[in-house]
Amino acid sequence: QVQLVESGGGLAQAGGSLRLSCATSGRTFSSYGVGWFRQAPGKERDFVATIRWSGSSTYYADSVKGRFTISRDNAKNTVYLQMNSLKPEDTAVYYCARFIGSNWYSTTAYDYWGQGTQVTVSS
Repeated sequence: QVQLVESGGGLAQAGGSLRLSCATSGRTFSSYGVGWFRQAPGKERDFVATIRWSGSSTYYADSVKGRFTISRDNAKNTVYLQMNSLKPEDTAVYYCARFIGSNWYSTTAYDYWGQGTQVTVSS
Protein backbone atom coordinates (compact mmCIF):
# COMPACT_ATOMS: atom_id res chain seq x y z
CA GLN A 1 0.00 0.00 0.00
CA VAL A 2 1.42 3.34 -1.06
CA GLN A 3 0.72 6.35 1.12
CA LEU A 4 1.86 9.93 0.85
CA VAL A 5 1.52 12.40 3.72
CA GLU A 6 2.23 16.09 3.34
CA SER A 7 3.28 18.38 6.17
CA GLY A 8 4.86 21.77 6.70
CA GLY A 9 2.10 23.99 5.47
CA GLY A 10 0.96 27.04 7.37
CA LEU A 11 0.81 30.80 7.30
CA ALA A 12 3.65 32.89 5.91
CA GLN A 13 4.10 36.51 5.00
CA ALA A 14 4.86 37.60 1.48
CA GLY A 15 8.58 37.24 0.90
CA GLY A 16 8.86 34.52 3.50
CA SER A 17 9.64 30.83 3.23
CA LEU A 18 8.11 27.47 4.02
CA ARG A 19 9.34 23.92 3.50
CA LEU A 20 6.85 21.22 2.71
CA SER A 21 7.56 17.55 3.25
CA CYS A 22 6.00 14.54 1.57
CA ALA A 23 6.58 11.37 3.54
CA THR A 24 5.90 8.20 1.61
CA SER A 25 5.47 4.56 2.43
CA GLY A 26 6.18 1.63 0.22
CA ARG A 27 9.37 -0.22 -0.56
CA THR A 28 9.53 1.03 -4.14
CA PHE A 29 9.49 4.74 -3.35
CA SER A 30 12.99 5.31 -4.69
CA SER A 31 11.93 3.87 -8.07
CA TYR A 32 9.39 6.59 -8.75
CA GLY A 33 9.30 10.28 -9.34
CA VAL A 34 7.26 12.50 -7.05
CA GLY A 35 5.50 15.71 -7.88
CA TRP A 36 3.87 18.62 -6.14
CA PHE A 37 0.63 20.22 -7.28
CA ARG A 38 -1.47 22.97 -5.76
CA GLN A 39 -5.10 23.91 -5.84
CA ALA A 40 -6.58 27.26 -4.90
CA PRO A 41 -10.30 27.59 -4.08
CA GLY A 42 -12.42 27.39 -7.21
CA LYS A 43 -9.46 26.58 -9.42
CA GLU A 44 -7.99 23.49 -11.02
CA ARG A 45 -5.13 21.55 -9.52
CA ASP A 46 -1.96 22.96 -11.06
CA PHE A 47 1.49 21.49 -11.48
CA VAL A 48 4.23 22.96 -9.29
CA ALA A 49 7.31 20.72 -9.48
CA THR A 50 8.43 17.14 -10.05
CA ILE A 51 11.59 15.24 -9.30
CA ARG A 52 12.66 12.02 -11.01
CA TRP A 53 13.42 8.88 -9.00
CA SER A 54 17.16 9.52 -9.05
CA GLY A 55 16.81 13.19 -8.17
CA SER A 56 18.93 14.09 -11.18
CA SER A 57 16.07 15.72 -13.08
CA THR A 58 13.64 18.29 -11.80
CA TYR A 59 10.86 20.22 -13.48
CA TYR A 60 9.12 23.40 -12.38
CA ALA A 61 6.14 25.48 -13.35
CA ASP A 62 7.17 28.86 -14.71
CA SER A 63 5.33 30.56 -11.87
CA VAL A 64 7.63 29.05 -9.22
CA LYS A 65 10.90 28.67 -11.12
CA GLY A 66 13.74 30.34 -9.24
CA ARG A 67 11.73 30.50 -6.01
CA PHE A 68 10.86 26.87 -5.23
CA THR A 69 13.22 23.91 -5.02
CA ILE A 70 12.20 20.27 -5.02
CA SER A 71 14.50 17.64 -3.54
CA ARG A 72 14.32 14.12 -2.18
CA ASP A 73 15.96 11.92 0.41
CA ASN A 74 15.43 8.31 -0.62
CA ALA A 75 16.90 7.06 2.64
CA LYS A 76 14.03 8.80 4.43
CA ASN A 77 11.42 8.15 1.73
CA THR A 78 10.71 11.86 1.75
CA VAL A 79 10.40 14.58 -0.87
CA TYR A 80 10.70 18.25 0.02
CA LEU A 81 9.49 21.48 -1.51
CA GLN A 82 11.43 24.51 -0.34
CA MET A 83 9.39 27.61 -1.07
CA ASN A 84 11.13 30.98 -0.91
CA SER A 85 10.03 34.50 -1.82
CA LEU A 86 6.44 33.50 -1.27
CA LYS A 87 3.66 35.51 -2.87
CA PRO A 88 -0.03 35.76 -1.98
CA GLU A 89 -0.81 33.95 -5.23
CA ASP A 90 1.02 30.91 -3.87
CA THR A 91 -1.85 30.41 -1.43
CA ALA A 92 -3.37 26.99 -2.06
CA VAL A 93 -3.62 23.45 -0.82
CA TYR A 94 -0.44 21.65 -1.83
CA TYR A 95 -0.50 17.97 -2.77
CA CYS A 96 2.27 15.50 -3.46
CA ALA A 97 1.76 12.52 -5.73
CA ARG A 98 3.62 9.57 -7.20
CA PHE A 99 4.67 10.07 -10.81
CA ILE A 100 4.09 7.13 -13.15
CA GLY A 101 3.58 8.73 -16.53
CA SER A 102 5.44 10.84 -19.03
CA ASN A 103 3.70 14.24 -18.88
CA TRP A 104 5.02 15.51 -15.60
CA TYR A 105 2.76 18.61 -15.75
CA SER A 106 -0.49 16.59 -15.98
CA THR A 107 -2.40 15.14 -13.03
CA THR A 108 -3.11 12.05 -15.13
CA ALA A 109 0.56 11.08 -14.88
CA TYR A 110 0.26 10.55 -11.13
CA ASP A 111 -1.52 7.73 -9.35
CA TYR A 112 -1.29 8.03 -5.55
CA TRP A 113 -1.98 11.37 -3.88
CA GLY A 114 -1.62 12.76 -0.40
CA GLN A 115 -4.38 14.54 1.49
CA GLY A 116 -2.85 17.98 1.01
CA THR A 117 -1.47 20.72 3.26
CA GLN A 118 -2.70 24.31 3.32
CA VAL A 119 -0.30 27.13 2.52
CA THR A 120 -1.51 30.67 3.11
CA VAL A 121 0.60 33.69 2.19
CA SER A 122 -0.45 37.06 3.52
CA SER A 123 0.44 40.33 1.83
